[in-house]
Amino acid sequence: METELVALAAAGATALVQQMATDGWTAARDRMVAFFAGRGSATPASVEEELDTVRAELVAAQRDEDEQLVADVRAEWRARLRRALAADPAAASELRSLLDELAPPAPETRQTSIVYHNTMSGTVSDGPVIQIGSGNVNHWGAGTRDGAGGTPA
Repeated sequence: METELVALAAAGATALVQQMATDGWTAARDRMVAFFAGRGSATPASVEEELDTVRAELVAAQRDEDEQLVADVRAEWRARLRRALAADPAAASELRSLLDELAPPAPETRQTSIVYHNTMSGTVSDGPVIQIGSGNVNHWGAGTRDGAGGTPA
Protein backbone atom coordinates (compact mmCIF):
# COMPACT_ATOMS: atom_id res chain seq x y z
CA MET A 1 0.00 0.00 0.00
CA GLU A 2 1.16 3.48 -0.78
CA THR A 3 2.91 5.27 2.10
CA GLU A 4 0.49 8.19 1.86
CA LEU A 5 -2.51 5.91 2.37
CA VAL A 6 -0.86 4.25 5.38
CA ALA A 7 -0.26 7.69 6.92
CA LEU A 8 -3.84 8.68 6.10
CA ALA A 9 -5.18 5.56 7.82
CA ALA A 10 -3.07 6.31 10.90
CA ALA A 11 -4.30 9.92 10.99
CA GLY A 12 -7.87 8.70 10.60
CA ALA A 13 -7.55 6.24 13.47
CA THR A 14 -5.98 8.86 15.71
CA ALA A 15 -8.72 11.38 14.92
CA LEU A 16 -11.42 8.77 15.49
CA VAL A 17 -10.04 7.75 18.87
CA GLN A 18 -9.63 11.40 19.90
CA GLN A 19 -13.21 12.17 18.88
CA MET A 20 -14.53 9.23 20.90
CA ALA A 21 -13.65 11.12 24.08
CA THR A 22 -15.21 14.46 23.09
CA ASP A 23 -18.63 16.06 23.06
CA GLY A 24 -18.47 16.05 19.27
CA TRP A 25 -18.58 12.28 19.16
CA THR A 26 -22.07 11.96 17.68
CA ALA A 27 -21.19 13.94 14.56
CA ALA A 28 -17.86 12.12 14.20
CA ARG A 29 -19.57 8.76 14.64
CA ASP A 30 -22.17 9.60 11.99
CA ARG A 31 -19.43 10.54 9.50
CA MET A 32 -17.48 7.34 10.24
CA VAL A 33 -20.67 5.27 9.91
CA ALA A 34 -21.24 6.76 6.47
CA PHE A 35 -17.60 6.10 5.52
CA PHE A 36 -17.57 2.44 6.59
CA ALA A 37 -21.16 1.53 5.70
CA GLY A 38 -20.54 2.65 2.14
CA ARG A 39 -17.81 0.05 1.83
CA GLY A 40 -18.30 -3.65 2.35
CA SER A 41 -21.20 -5.60 3.75
CA ALA A 42 -21.64 -3.70 7.02
CA THR A 43 -24.92 -1.94 7.60
CA PRO A 44 -25.00 1.56 9.05
CA ALA A 45 -26.67 0.21 12.22
CA SER A 46 -23.96 -2.41 12.77
CA VAL A 47 -21.15 0.11 12.25
CA GLU A 48 -22.82 2.58 14.62
CA GLU A 49 -23.29 -0.11 17.27
CA GLU A 50 -19.67 -1.20 16.98
CA LEU A 51 -18.37 2.35 17.21
CA ASP A 52 -20.50 3.06 20.29
CA THR A 53 -19.29 -0.16 21.94
CA VAL A 54 -15.66 0.71 21.23
CA ARG A 55 -16.24 4.24 22.52
CA ALA A 56 -17.57 2.91 25.83
CA GLU A 57 -14.49 0.66 26.13
CA LEU A 58 -12.21 3.57 25.29
CA VAL A 59 -13.79 5.94 27.81
CA ALA A 60 -13.43 3.26 30.51
CA ALA A 61 -9.80 2.65 29.49
CA GLN A 62 -9.01 6.35 29.70
CA ARG A 63 -10.70 6.60 33.09
CA ASP A 64 -8.63 3.62 34.31
CA GLU A 65 -5.51 5.05 32.63
CA ASP A 66 -5.18 1.86 30.54
CA GLU A 67 -2.93 3.23 27.82
CA GLN A 68 -2.51 -0.22 26.26
CA LEU A 69 -6.22 -0.54 25.52
CA VAL A 70 -6.25 2.97 24.06
CA ALA A 71 -3.32 1.99 21.80
CA ASP A 72 -5.11 -1.25 20.85
CA VAL A 73 -8.26 0.64 19.85
CA ARG A 74 -6.19 3.03 17.73
CA ALA A 75 -4.35 0.11 16.08
CA GLU A 76 -7.61 -1.72 15.37
CA TRP A 77 -9.16 1.27 13.60
CA ARG A 78 -5.93 2.05 11.76
CA ALA A 79 -5.99 -1.49 10.35
CA ARG A 80 -9.64 -1.18 9.38
CA LEU A 81 -9.02 2.12 7.64
CA ARG A 82 -6.02 0.69 5.82
CA ARG A 83 -8.13 -2.22 4.57
CA ALA A 84 -10.88 0.17 3.44
CA LEU A 85 -8.36 2.33 1.58
CA ALA A 86 -6.67 -0.70 0.01
CA ALA A 87 -10.03 -1.99 -1.24
CA ASP A 88 -11.08 1.43 -2.55
CA PRO A 89 -8.22 3.91 -3.11
CA ALA A 90 -10.80 6.52 -4.16
CA ALA A 91 -11.96 6.51 -0.52
CA ALA A 92 -8.82 8.48 0.36
CA SER A 93 -10.40 11.77 -0.69
CA GLU A 94 -13.48 11.02 1.40
CA LEU A 95 -11.32 10.19 4.43
CA ARG A 96 -9.28 13.38 3.95
CA SER A 97 -12.49 15.38 3.86
CA LEU A 98 -13.70 13.62 6.99
CA LEU A 99 -10.43 14.40 8.77
CA ASP A 100 -10.72 18.06 7.80
CA GLU A 101 -14.17 18.14 9.36
CA LEU A 102 -12.99 16.40 12.55
CA ALA A 103 -9.89 18.54 13.00
CA PRO A 104 -10.18 21.08 15.77
CA PRO A 105 -10.41 24.64 14.51
CA ALA A 106 -7.06 26.30 14.16
CA PRO A 107 -6.45 28.99 16.73
CA GLU A 108 -6.87 32.47 15.39
CA THR A 109 -3.65 34.24 14.73
CA ARG A 110 -3.45 37.90 15.44
CA GLN A 111 -0.89 40.30 14.21
CA THR A 112 0.17 42.89 16.70
CA SER A 113 1.97 46.06 15.88
CA ILE A 114 4.23 47.54 18.47
CA VAL A 115 5.13 51.18 18.13
CA TYR A 116 8.01 52.49 20.15
CA HIS A 117 8.13 56.12 21.11
CA ASN A 118 11.58 57.34 22.02
CA THR A 119 12.11 60.69 23.63
CA MET A 120 15.55 62.09 24.32
CA SER A 121 15.85 64.98 26.70
CA GLY A 122 18.40 66.44 29.00
CA THR A 123 21.30 68.80 28.67
CA VAL A 124 22.75 67.37 25.44
CA SER A 125 20.68 66.27 22.47
CA ASP A 126 23.13 66.46 19.59
CA GLY A 127 25.22 63.34 20.35
CA PRO A 128 25.13 60.13 18.34
CA VAL A 129 22.08 57.90 18.80
CA ILE A 130 21.93 54.30 17.69
CA GLN A 131 18.44 52.95 17.18
CA ILE A 132 17.85 49.32 16.24
CA GLY A 133 14.45 48.13 15.14
CA SER A 134 11.69 49.32 12.90
CA GLY A 135 8.39 51.09 13.08
CA ASN A 136 9.61 53.53 15.65
CA VAL A 137 8.60 57.12 16.24
CA ASN A 138 11.53 59.08 17.56
CA HIS A 139 11.46 62.43 19.30
CA TRP A 140 14.97 63.81 19.72
CA GLY A 141 14.45 66.27 22.51
CA ALA A 142 12.88 69.50 21.49
CA GLY A 143 15.75 70.45 19.23
CA THR A 144 17.77 72.43 21.80
CA ARG A 145 20.86 71.64 23.80
CA ASP A 146 19.00 71.81 27.09
CA GLY A 147 15.88 69.92 25.93
CA ALA A 148 13.73 72.89 26.95
CA GLY A 149 12.10 73.30 23.55
CA GLY A 150 12.40 75.87 20.86
CA THR A 151 14.45 75.71 17.70
CA PRO A 152 17.47 73.49 17.10
CA ALA A 153 20.78 74.81 18.39
